Amino acid sequence: MHFIALTSIGIENLLVEELTDIGATVTKQTVGSVRFEGDTTLAQKVCLMSRFATRVLMLIEEKEGVNDKDSLYKFARLQPWQEWFGPSQTFAVDFNGTNDALKNTQFSGLVIKDAIVDYFNDLYEQRPNVDKQDANVRVVARLSRQGVAMYIDYSGPRLSERGYREGQGKAPIKEHLAAALIKRSGWLDNVQQPLFDPCCGAGTILIEAAGMARNEAPGLFREGFAFERLPSFRVAKYKELKEQLAAQITDPKLWLIGHDNDANVLSKAVDNARRADLGDVIKFKQSDATKLTSVAKLPGVVISNLPYGERIGSMAELVSLHSALGTGFKKHFNNWKLALLGMDESLFKLLKLVKLKRYKFKNGPLDVVLNLYQLDDKQVSQSSEDKPALNFEGSMSFANRVKKNKQGLKNWLKQNDIQAYRVYDADIPEYNVAVDVYGDSAVIFEYAAPKEIDDVTAHKRLQDVISLTAQQLNIAPGNIAVKVRKKQKGEEQYTPMAKQNRTQVVEEFGAKFKVNLFDYLDTGLFLDHRLARRYIQENAKDKRFLNLFAYTGTASVHAALGGAKAITTVDLSKTYLKWGQDNFELNNISNTRYRFEQADCLKWLEHATSQYDLIFLDPPTFSNSKRMKDAFDVQNDHIKLLTWVKKILSPSGTLIFSNNMRGFTMDEVGLIGLGLKAVNISDKTISPDFKRNKKIHNSWLITHG
Repeated sequence: MHFIALTSIGIENLLVEELTDIGATVTKQTVGSVRFEGDTTLAQKVCLMSRFATRVLMLIEEKEGVNDKDSLYKFARLQPWQEWFGPSQTFAVDFNGTNDALKNTQFSGLVIKDAIVDYFNDLYEQRPNVDKQDANVRVVARLSRQGVAMYIDYSGPRLSERGYREGQGKAPIKEHLAAALIKRSGWLDNVQQPLFDPCCGAGTILIEAAGMARNEAPGLFREGFAFERLPSFRVAKYKELKEQLAAQITDPKLWLIGHDNDANVLSKAVDNARRADLGDVIKFKQSDATKLTSVAKLPGVVISNLPYGERIGSMAELVSLHSALGTGFKKHFNNWKLALLGMDESLFKLLKLVKLKRYKFKNGPLDVVLNLYQLDDKQVSQSSEDKPALNFEGSMSFANRVKKNKQGLKNWLKQNDIQAYRVYDADIPEYNVAVDVYGDSAVIFEYAAPKEIDDVTAHKRLQDVISLTAQQLNIAPGNIAVKVRKKQKGEEQYTPMAKQNRTQVVEEFGAKFKVNLFDYLDTGLFLDHRLARRYIQENAKDKRFLNLFAYTGTASVHAALGGAKAITTVDLSKTYLKWGQDNFELNNISNTRYRFEQADCLKWLEHATSQYDLIFLDPPTFSNSKRMKDAFDVQNDHIKLLTWVKKILSPSGTLIFSNNMRGFTMDEVGLIGLGLKAVNISDKTISPDFKRNKKIHNSWLITHG
């Protein structure tokens, strides 16, 4: 009989070897699948024993020239379906592939379903029912250029799910891929040697390794294979097969060690190992992979699915981890073999190790690479000092500039109690980033690289920037957020990036503010408006203050601390208004005349009638939010905007008008026509940490003429 075993890309060769060892005759290998021949007993053995297959299908028939609805129906109608199930059983159809005539897989599946139903109706005058979720038998059809192949699902889906893994971390490794790493690592050549996973997560690699070393068939304790529901299934022969496989399990002395820094994930690993009856075999410990120490007196093998974007908080942590791993391996793992899985080759280079081999795989939808290394005296003798591994020696110019800038700002920061500030802003063109410090944390904003710089070089420089920022500012990599600056359109400005819900409090001029460095593009505090906020605090005494496009209400906090008698804070976002209220609570501000209003500021202005003595107006450069009446452009529309604001500015009132549009030009003629006069105070609102970027914003004091 003919069968096909499915697997992930990159594992096909290992599956061929495994099927041959089990006793199957392999007839064809294609991407993601291997065809083999054997009787039903052998196919059942494959289902029980395979660590590399994800599914086994039994071929009913394949035929060329089946390429439209009529030929597909006829092909399915002529199969002897009573050999696989009866009219009283349920079935389902899975269809894969499309062409010009069969454009929809659901439609093609319905054609086959109709053919099967008609077959049983003609033969027994009884129609079997379809059950998409839990069918007794599942029919699988695959359309190719040659024609259609029809199969019966023999194993049932997801052979890779062994049953021991109920808990898992982020982006877990698939069990059959873990088995492939173990096979490729060479550890199975001598299972007496230590096996160590420094980032073990839920323990999948170590549990798979134990099963392979013990010669334990992974499906031995699985319940409900699809073949058990077929008419050809024989309970006695299947029981005998399982007894034979159980008798082949060995009990070698294993030395398996798993470390992870996440206590929650590690507890899941312990539970998973216990479910796999390996609770006493694998030694788990909470430990930071950036601080590797020796784990065994004898050399062995390190196998690990290193964290990448889906598994770790920030890019800064990834850079720090790989640099530290390289140092740790050289210090404590001489003569060990390493088998490390990851996504980004540039991160592997931070290990500063020469690889022996490289294998490409898929972990679910993700393209991943397994690199093999052999640590020896030559590799270990390379520099392993506790300093960042850099891609470019020239990156030290960035480090020196950060150090110089920080020293230059030291006295000013101390005198003004400022905890959030910019320490670097593209000072060196090749290192086109901004670095902002927030207490014991930092944000790195990556600007677009010049056209002559390729993406790979820019990415490597960013890695150096991250490592050196952590070093020069003495900030833990986990507290460094890395973001790409780009224009935000409409409601994108309110869209979270990747929810971590990490907030902290920073101070300036006696005011406290909540900031969130990781969940949004902006942090909740515009650092460049610091002196404008101080001006508001110094001039708000007994004033009626209005804060438009208020964001998180920081200017309103300063107005309250300055003694404003009434404050109105207006913004479109509920999230930011709630954030503003949190800032008021942080500063113990409470007053019934301090109000927060959620509104489209342009519409709000059209209908506003109250008078205000001090107004802060910092509109977006451009906005096309669906909740706004028209697209807004600050250059084209600022006179219209100021026309509305004039109506609510008290006769002796002051408007602080600001925006961040580079090249903005105030329409002075239009302003005179409104009876307003403006004084440009941009230079006076640029604080020392922004002196290198004097075009960061434009500011005016506007009053009645």
